[in-house]
Amino acid sequence: MPDGITQVDYDGLIPNNVGLNEDARVRKALETWHPGYIDWWTTMGPEGFQDSLVYLRTAIGVDPKGWAKFDYVRMPDYKWGILLAPAVEGRSIGFGAHKGEPAWQEVPGEYRAMLRRLLVIQGDTEPASVEQQRHLGATAPSLYDMRNLFQVNVEEGRHLWAMVYLLQKYFGREGREEAEDLLRRRSGHVDTPRMLGAFNEATPDWLSFFMFTYFTDRDGKMQLEALAQSGFDPLSRTCRFMLTEEAHHMFVGETGVARIIERTCTAMREAGLHDPHDIAAARALGVIDLPTLQKKINLHFSLTLDLFGNEISTNAANAFNSGLKGRYREDKLTDDHQLLAQTYPVLRLRDGAIVSEDVPALSALNMRLRDDFVVDAASGVGRWNKVIEKAGISFRLALPHVAFNRRIGEFAPIHADTAGNLLSQAGWQARIGSFLPATEDNLYITSLMQPVRATGEYAPWIAPPKVGIDNRPGDFEYVKIAEAA
Repeated sequence: MPDGITQVDYDGLIPNNVGLNEDARVRKALETWHPGYIDWWTTMGPEGFQDSLVYLRTAIGVDPKGWAKFDYVRMPDYKWGILLAPAVEGRSIGFGAHKGEPAWQEVPGEYRAMLRRLLVIQGDTEPASVEQQRHLGATAPSLYDMRNLFQVNVEEGRHLWAMVYLLQKYFGREGREEAEDLLRRRSGHVDTPRMLGAFNEATPDWLSFFMFTYFTDRDGKMQLEALAQSGFDPLSRTCRFMLTEEAHHMFVGETGVARIIERTCTAMREAGLHDPHDIAAARALGVIDLPTLQKKINLHFSLTLDLFGNEISTNAANAFNSGLKGRYREDKLTDDHQLLAQTYPVLRLRDGAIVSEDVPALSALNMRLRDDFVVDAASGVGRWNKVIEKAGISFRLALPHVAFNRRIGEFAPIHADTAGNLLSQAGWQARIGSFLPATEDNLYITSLMQPVRATGEYAPWIAPPKVGIDNRPGDFEYVKIAEAA
């Protein structure tokens, strides 16, 4: 099968555009792995809805102008597959010590361990988020939202397949063992947790889900953009296609939060409630008050920042220098793409103060990627604020300072408020309830999580979407729930 093909072969067990029928070794390895994956999906995927018919999109090609079709499918029957973006003829490595050399079609021996680690970490996040969200279907605020949840879930499952294919094809026995471990670990498990902290946190309610898909899936976007620059061409092509799916996940998050804000503002305006800080009055209307939304932003933003790792990182420098992982949109940058003499400003903790220091740019790649993430995330918060402004309510949402509520990196040893002012332990404890969701906040949100399953109807704490998925009408039955659900 030609490398540049855009259509997907559906004849075998595993849909693909990588010529599996001509690669007996890899096909057998993936077919051997397949039953374990289905077992994982049915036990750890969306609980209670495995027999329901869901209006899902499935990839039928990798042409960005028309790569998917929509139809009803049971999730265990979803056509997970292995999809690479078309090869770029004559592609060369765009950065690092190998800049200008032909892109690798096989794994360079000296970078084998490093590349495997990158694949495993990326692969581990995909099933983790499915596990975190497996109970949410039971409290979906509409069939539209339930369908979006399940679309995110099946695509995260496909992203796991994407990483497992690379492990199985290019890493032999070690890759097969890593693929098994990706099914063995469990989000939040005491003995076998997922590799990154944010993917062991609970996602107990739909506001958490929307925040997760807005912030944490945006980290996924940044990491995939950096890996899409890889000199290892199969990884680059894999990530380029994954990004077409990731965009929908962030859309779900951004529009989900926007719809919550819209409903809150509408209810306040109709009730003549002008003070957004009157939390009791807002909650009496059955909506999520704006200060609690701000607390949830603080929580999920800070958890996501930890995913970028330490601000100063030799691992990130090595991955860049080796040509395995570039910067965000590396191909759009205009420097020398080797960074041997450049510096980059990094926030550091010095003598009890947060200061900016110029450090070697190669060492600050995590910080640069995190900075790109902050800019990207802030744009959506600006759009949320426009919803509030349009309603005539005096309140602004904001991202907290990057030193706030950190567990990894430069600011893990200290406490800071949302403006970046350092706090003592006592000061932090006295104010934590104003920064992060308290027990009563979480209990209130949980109390709103009552399922709505009638077509065209929505829970009273969230507004309907402006447009349906696949341009379907407002009363479209996005999920045909099986009797046993």
